[in-house]
Amino acid sequence: MIHYALTCDNGHGFDGWFAGSDDFDRQVESGFLTCPVCGSARVEKSLMAPSVSTARKQEEKQQRLVKKAEREAAAKLREAVAAIRANSEDVGTRFPEEARKIHYGEAKERGIIGEAKADEVRALIDEGIEIMPLPQLPEDAN
Repeated sequence: MIHYALTCDNGHGFDGWFAGSDDFDRQVESGFLTCPVCGSARVEKSLMAPSVSTARKQEEKQQRLVKKAEREAAAKLREAVAAIRANSEDVGTRFPEEARKIHYGEAKERGIIGEAKADEVRALIDEGIEIMPLPQLPEDAN
C-alpha cells in the first residue's frame, strides 16, 4: 500500500491509499478518484515528506512494544498475586509446619502463604509437598 497526499483543482487537500502508483494513475484516468469536498475529478499528488522507516525508528518501536508487554505482564502478575493473597491464609513462619499438616491430612486443605527458610523449602520439596514462591513485586521492596 502507498499513501499519497492529494489535491483537487479547487485546492482541497485529502489523503488516499493505493495499491501502487499504477493504481493511482488508473483511478485518476477512469474518473473514479474524486475530491471528497467538491467532487472534482481533477486530482493530483501533492508534495509530501517521505515516511522512511529507519533502523532507529524500528528499534524505538520495538522498545515501546516491549515496555508495553512488560507493563501488561506486571499487571497480570500483580492480579494473580493479589488473588492468591486474598484466597489464602497467611501462616507466617509456621508455613513449613502447616504445609506438612495439610499434606499429611492433619489439617484441613486450604491455601496458605507464609515464610520458609531455604533448607525448609528443600525439605518440603523432598517430602513431595508442592509449594511455590510468590514472585517478589517491585512495590514489595518499598
